[in-house]
Amino acid sequence: QVQLVEFGGGLVQTGGSLRLSCAASGRAFSNYMMGWFRQAPGKERQFVAAISRSGSTTSHADSVKGRFTISRDNAKNTLFLQMNSLNPEDTAVYYCAASSSVVITANSGRYDYWGQGTQVTVSS
Repeated sequence: QVQLVEFGGGLVQTGGSLRLSCAASGRAFSNYMMGWFRQAPGKERQFVAAISRSGSTTSHADSVKGRFTISRDNAKNTLFLQMNSLNPEDTAVYYCAASSSVVITANSGRYDYWGQGTQVTVSS
């Protein structure tokens, strides 16, 4: 079992930045490929970014590429998402997730554990 808790959401103006954190506890954090997803009201959950177990490989959705950066600190059991140049279309609940998959995947069905989510609201 892995427990995941997200932090860092909030209200920000267009063009602003936020840094989300996801604290993991339970089984060894470094054994899991990690991802960020988001879900806006009335929409399906959407892949945002993923990072390999070591942190050497990352993938970002086209909609956030160049603005968001995923990273991890295995020594501190923490996953991060740095979000810059935010716009109202980024408003959503953001979830971190852990997967036992060896390779990075954007498929939410391949993730085994999920956090409770943190709200990000971008005002225009």
